[in-house]
Amino acid sequence: MGSYYIMPHTGDIRLKVKANNLKELFVAALEGMNSILKRDYNRKNKMHIVTQEIAVLSHDATALLIDFLSEVLTLSYIHQVIFYRVDFIEFHENSIHAKLSGTRVDKFTEDIKAATYHEAEIKKTNGKWQTTVVFDI
Repeated sequence: MGSYYIMPHTGDIRLKVKANNLKELFVAALEGMNSILKRDYNRKNKMHIVTQEIAVLSHDATALLIDFLSEVLTLSYIHQVIFYRVDFIEFHENSIHAKLSGTRVDKFTEDIKAATYHEAEIKKTNGKWQTTVVFDI
């Protein structure tokens, strides 16, 4: 199971993410981004379910994570949805094919402009995968 820690800062928010494997790291990063977008969103609310399939291709795992979060962020704003679940159809270190599920929200708590590549570098340390994601707000 992955975990995240939010570190707010003027102009951006840093998200420290750790997990046992890459899939869990991606899920934890998505959870962290969701908790920034909508502070009190309820994953158990199954009303107004929205599903979306995505495919993302990048040159390495770090870029893939940022591109994945960027794609989900864009879809969140387009559809006014918090995508609380991701089912990976295919998962490789440089590509993802996944189905997202989410619920509509009235408004977002925080406006995230972008998930940035700044400080992002996925590393495996002491058996755990970890990275920092900086969101421009």
